[in-house]
Amino acid sequence: MKLEVLLSVMNLKKENLDKMNITSKCTVINQCGKDDFEKYKNFNIYSYNEKGLSRSRNRGLDKATEDIVLICDDDVIYNESYENRVIEEFENNPKADVIFFNMESPYIKKKTIKKRKRLHIYNSLHYASCNIAFRKDSIKNKNIRFNTDFGPNAKWGNGSDTIFIRDVLKNKLKIYSSPVNLGTVYHRSSTWFKGYNEKFFFNKGVLFTAINKKFRKILLLQYLLRHSEVFKDLGFLKAYKSMKKGSNAYIRNGTGYIEE
Repeated sequence: MKLEVLLSVMNLKKENLDKMNITSKCTVINQCGKDDFEKYKNFNIYSYNEKGLSRSRNRGLDKATEDIVLICDDDVIYNESYENRVIEEFENNPKADVIFFNMESPYIKKKTIKKRKRLHIYNSLHYASCNIAFRKDSIKNKNIRFNTDFGPNAKWGNGSDTIFIRDVLKNKLKIYSSPVNLGTVYHRSSTWFKGYNEKFFFNKGVLFTAINKKFRKILLLQYLLRHSEVFKDLGFLKAYKSMKKGSNAYIRNGTGYIEE
């Protein structure tokens, strides 16, 4: 069993790759102003003249060849043992199609995974892409992709990771958690998060409707009830109205906010 890291970057500087401590095979999708391929140490670098994080992830999925795939962003530094630890977790759990791992963050308080267990729709949607590893064949055989309408430089500002996880579960694949820590993520400035404003709640309405159109109203309300801190400036009513606008725009397939 072998591991492959899928790294998405924009306007790659190769010297940054050496700082990430990636010792396994790594496929780099570099979105820039040209189409090109370059081999650099253990990195296969594919350059494309395009934008969109979800599009980049899908390019990486198309190029992946190893048994286990680990999603990566360019603000990650891995521990020395990350490769062996990921492979060991999958070898010890043959039922797992996807495993979520811990990543430390010096700037953002993150929920720590404390034990190994199977995850479901109600407790799996808050993990970021850098926590995710999966069996390549499990994902490819079900033709699961990252939704290119969501994420940075897409129509809607966020949520591609969440929808990817939702699709994994819809296809009856099994997700497990692992307390193993793989490294540190430094969370560079977000390209879409500009505060808890009307646009934020609009996009939340879009996301929850994409997750489950039938129960979208319940999802909108439960989010606000569980996260009262996010609407303290805007107010509950205005936040909820913005979420409903996003929900309705998604149902109509309207334009809504466009990510620059």
